[in-house]
Amino acid sequence: MNDVHALDIITLQETPEERAYDFNPRTFDDYLGQAALKEKLAIYTQAAKMRNEPLDHLLLFGPPGLGKTTLSQIMAHVMQVSIKMCSGPMMERTGDLVAILSSLGPRDILFIDEIHRMPTNVEEVLYSAMEHFRVDVIIGQGAGARSVSLPINPFTLVGATTKSGMLSAPLRSRFGIIERLDFYSPQELAQIVMQSAHHLELAMHEVSAERIGACARGTPRIAKKILRRVRDFAQVHNHTIVDETLVQKALSFLGIDDDGLSKVDNLILRTILENFNGGPVGLETLASLIGEDSQTIEEVYEPYLLRIGYLEKTARGRQIAHKKLPFLKQKFFGQATFIM
Repeated sequence: MNDVHALDIITLQETPEERAYDFNPRTFDDYLGQAALKEKLAIYTQAAKMRNEPLDHLLLFGPPGLGKTTLSQIMAHVMQVSIKMCSGPMMERTGDLVAILSSLGPRDILFIDEIHRMPTNVEEVLYSAMEHFRVDVIIGQGAGARSVSLPINPFTLVGATTKSGMLSAPLRSRFGIIERLDFYSPQELAQIVMQSAHHLELAMHEVSAERIGACARGTPRIAKKILRRVRDFAQVHNHTIVDETLVQKALSFLGIDDDGLSKVDNLILRTILENFNGGPVGLETLASLIGEDSQTIEEVYEPYLLRIGYLEKTARGRQIAHKKLPFLKQKFFGQATFIM
């Protein structure tokens, strides 16, 4: 049961329930974290608004769950324009994109999530739209077909991607602003937890928010997921105030340990340590041993373990970082040394 909870917590896909009950900042002041990026975007949007021009096309890249969508909504609110949101993989035909572009008002924002997964033929429609605010449409079929260039309102394209390297060079070059979102510090996440708790009308001690922030893998979306599950735990156990003891019990129930690692994180580390004396071990072999899909390990669990220095990638496979070996041996086996 706990394994399922742990997987739900760190999987970064949003559910309709989460979107409905999330606190959605409307201004840059309400948006916590990403201070340097926020300052840049505030200047860009204000300048564009003063000139009554669309904001330059913007590419936001970085890991999922850091706030790319929220920032786009804030920019639309600040500029007092509409925003239309869609996903790259869902636009299978050029006509879908042409219809969306034709419906945009002056200075509106078109937000395309996972823009790197947009089909090539659809992507090519964007080129003239971004540069000249025109779309080319084929009318008719066969020998009688002809291309017609239709004007569209000046707009801003905001592309969001977790894999900027997969963007084609022609598309990337057409973005006037390219910015990266960084992981959040535990202190910033604690502030976000307190902000969300207030929105949920949940009384919470600051130390409790700090504990959640420290376990949120640098990601606001995960911090909010944990907070909602802590709220469930508090409600069922008749707690009116979320104190540190309650948070600790809730985290244990969710399968998150004192180091902020989930049960699957610990299973990965323990398997490498116990079966391969710290590694290296191939990804497919590791996936078979723990009963998890290799892509899930690589995309969901591995990035955090690499970032906090527990895991290393080598030419021969994954291995425990040398400096973490004594700590993990003590944690899993209660001894400073481990002999196969």
